[in-house]
Amino acid sequence: MTKGRLEAFSDGVLAIIITIMVLEIKVPHGAELSALRPLVPVFLSYILSFVFIGIYWNNHHHLLHASQKIDGRVLWANLHLLFWLSLIPFSTGWMGENHFAALPVALYGVILLGAAIAFTLLTQTLLAIHSKDSLLAKSLGSDFKGRVSLVLYCLAIPLAFVSSTLAGALYIIVALLWLIPDSRIEKNFKA
Repeated sequence: MTKGRLEAFSDGVLAIIITIMVLEIKVPHGAELSALRPLVPVFLSYILSFVFIGIYWNNHHHLLHASQKIDGRVLWANLHLLFWLSLIPFSTGWMGENHFAALPVALYGVILLGAAIAFTLLTQTLLAIHSKDSLLAKSLGSDFKGRVSLVLYCLAIPLAFVSSTLAGALYIIVALLWLIPDSRIEKNFKA
């Protein structure tokens, strides 16, 4: 499989994930603005998950763009990432439908943690097949945001049982951390 096919397959899976999430938002029965009120938690969880899927799509694109080759290990590492991302619609729906109750918020964190670990493993797998002076290796350097994200997820999961609001705030902090574009790869392409 070529790098382009891997990226196209992953893009397709991510598009399906977003489609599944939006289809989970049920149309209200009623034409009044008040009919939308019960959908507020569902919509908020959708927005957060949409942002996370967008962040993964963006970073996945940059990661593969900087890669010069892939192998079977990369394919499996990529599938591992897609597995965790494919669980986001379920946890998003459960969290929104239950108004950010503790267990759904904790499960959402477990899935985000799984996706973050999987992305880290994909990165490490790609680095293992590239030389130390490759564009990929030069671009990635230390992964400060990745390490901080893992720590915040590990804190948020048990925190959800104390305060799901604070756990949700940690998830939002991670998203905001990654919304600031990671320019390491783009900077090296311009050099």
